[in-house]
Amino acid sequence: MEWPFIEQTVVGWGGDTVENNLPHVIWASERWAYDLVIEPYDIGSSNNEDYGIWNKEVYSPVSGTVIAAYDKEEDIVPGSEQFTSMEGNYAYIKIDETGTYLLLNHLKKDSVSVKVGDHVNQGDVIGRVGNSGSTSEPHLHIHHQKQDPTKVIYPILAEGLPLFFEDINGESMPQKGDVITRNIQ
Repeated sequence: MEWPFIEQTVVGWGGDTVENNLPHVIWASERWAYDLVIEPYDIGSSNNEDYGIWNKEVYSPVSGTVIAAYDKEEDIVPGSEQFTSMEGNYAYIKIDETGTYLLLNHLKKDSVSVKVGDHVNQGDVIGRVGNSGSTSEPHLHIHHQKQDPTKVIYPILAEGLPLFFEDINGESMPQKGDVITRNIQ
């Protein structure tokens, strides 16, 4: 997969251990999920605009078909936990190459630029980072799973799959704290 940002990004949570990915590894569907941020982050501000990742374009890491997209949920005040849904605004893509699913969550209200049935290519803009859903601050949550998230009765029980990124400055499966730059051709 391609990295979803052109800007230098920090892996806030990611990897396959409790130490590196506590909020995710405990759930089967999110075992290899990532929460991505951009400096400044973890600053305790109550203004979304103070966070480096706020409103950044999110690029599709894969080629595939959009199976679900939503962007009508309000962005919340960082740290407030006054969310409407766990996922917030999102785009879910069925990956052409594998038939598996990529989920991108916490997008900004009114920013998702794809709709169900659209075919996206790697590098297409799919939306902007927001602070919708269950979040502590603006970030992009991304994870890969085997089952169609629109058809799973208990989403947290879906089988999570690893995410490997190509053309980045580090390991193909980055971990918490890694600073990632995409190698753009």
